[in-house]
Amino acid sequence: MKPSILVVGSTNTDMVIKAAHIPEPGETILGGSFFMNSGGKGANQAVAAKRLGGDVILVAKTGKDIFGERSLQLFREEGIDIGHMLVDETEPSGVALITVDDKAENCIVVASGANAALTSSDLELSNELISRAGIVLIQLEIPLDTVRYVAAVAAAYSRTVILNPAPACWLDPPLLHNISIITPNKKEAEMLTGISITGMESTAAAAQALRQMGVRTVIITLGSQGAYICSAGIGELVPAPIVQAVDTTAAGDVFNGALAVGLSEGRSLTDAVIFGCKAAAVSVTRLGAQSAAPYRHEVEPIAFKPS
Repeated sequence: MKPSILVVGSTNTDMVIKAAHIPEPGETILGGSFFMNSGGKGANQAVAAKRLGGDVILVAKTGKDIFGERSLQLFREEGIDIGHMLVDETEPSGVALITVDDKAENCIVVASGANAALTSSDLELSNELISRAGIVLIQLEIPLDTVRYVAAVAAAYSRTVILNPAPACWLDPPLLHNISIITPNKKEAEMLTGISITGMESTAAAAQALRQMGVRTVIITLGSQGAYICSAGIGELVPAPIVQAVDTTAAGDVFNGALAVGLSEGRSLTDAVIFGCKAAAVSVTRLGAQSAAPYRHEVEPIAFKPS
């Protein structure tokens, strides 16, 4: 039996508008289609991991409202273990407003709601759950103190901890020392290190800087270019399959979910990243967040072409 993947993070309802371009400050534009989907980085990653074959447990907090009820029902339909989900009696469920332009770029504003009320004390009852997980996957759409707590407990039990540092913020050394793998995108890596990424040389420099901060393995996701791996004895670019992108909203979350699945199955780090790049490539050909997450049978046939 493969190890379980414990995702601790956010769950939102995404309200998405397709538009010709992302509006400038003070600009009003008429958009195209509107749709509403379940989102939130934690939930997105949990759904992606489950669809790709992972044994997934999700710990998150919703509000006691129609958005929260809808999210819980969808998680049940996906087959995700939500036995440790929490419901806040006073805070509303999280909501994200997303604009996607004709070039598949996006702009996102999040009202955290109950996600901001997921505290370390909520997680104390989940210590045994953390200790038994094969992989613990966390992000930064919940309070940083909660992220620190989960990482510390997981590290104490020698669990593999993957941190997707989004949205980016300053991360203290004690937290970074408890992280096994960090997966920033280009912008997040720049914000964390202060290094402007303009090519492979600066990408490698930023990755090395993150390792020097205490993280053992760094994977910088580079969109259509793929992902750069920096770990002991490894410094390589894994290219992404070439696809026609429609919406990049889910790419990072799908990558992280797939990475966790690959590692839970005992794949090498490079093979798990290849799996992540292939899954992310499928996701960007579709609109939405969780709705864009591919199933395993859609990812496996994609040929990998090394650079």
